[in-house]
Amino acid sequence: MTQALLKVDSVNVFYKDVQVLRDVTLEVRKGEIVTVIGPNGAGKSTLMNTVIGFLHPGTGSISFDGRSIERVPPEKVVQLGLTIVPEGARVFSEMSVLDNLKMGSYIKTARAERDQSLEQVFTFFPRLHERMHQKAGTLSGGERQMLAIGRALMSRPSLLLLDEPSLGLAPILVNKVFETVKEIAATGLTVLLVEQNVHCSLEMTDRGYVLENGRMVMEGSGSELMNNAHIKKSYLAI
Repeated sequence: MTQALLKVDSVNVFYKDVQVLRDVTLEVRKGEIVTVIGPNGAGKSTLMNTVIGFLHPGTGSISFDGRSIERVPPEKVVQLGLTIVPEGARVFSEMSVLDNLKMGSYIKTARAERDQSLEQVFTFFPRLHERMHQKAGTLSGGERQMLAIGRALMSRPSLLLLDEPSLGLAPILVNKVFETVKEIAATGLTVLLVEQNVHCSLEMTDRGYVLENGRMVMEGSGSELMNNAHIKKSYLAI
């Protein structure tokens, strides 16, 4: 079996005295696309923010490439090869597209390969190449999401976390985002995706988890979950 790149083991996370995640366990193996689905408020973004280091678990452990990271600050986690695209396509509006991308390669190892990374990002997102001298704030919502993903790729991660990448996008752009995520994964990059668009995400995922009320209630291959009666009824309206 392929080695697990990320392991989350029995993690409990609290906001003050409110418990948000309860004994959450998951793993992501090298080269996989793994999706976490669940309703609003289930704790999906909390899970992502805990993995990247914005939050720390009360109990439980998180390891990345064999190293314990549950107490490691986000900037150090990025240096280890783990990068997040947060919900909401956050970009530096007053900076150009090109400067936004360069900001993604601030760590030493990524700076050395900046030109190569830029070329790869522009291959995935030709629109960003066309707009590279425009201010990021002038981009459409879909273009900003492309830029947010491109900026994350500039850090040369081995694991890319995507938090709701299709949120607020028109259906045609949603398809484009998911197609590009598949292309990115095909280069060998491992992807952990949190997404409310259950149909699109499960269709392309290797394995998936279902998070409800802070607990993992189900896991399986993308096709297993797509054919599950509970998923069909609760998430796919079938």
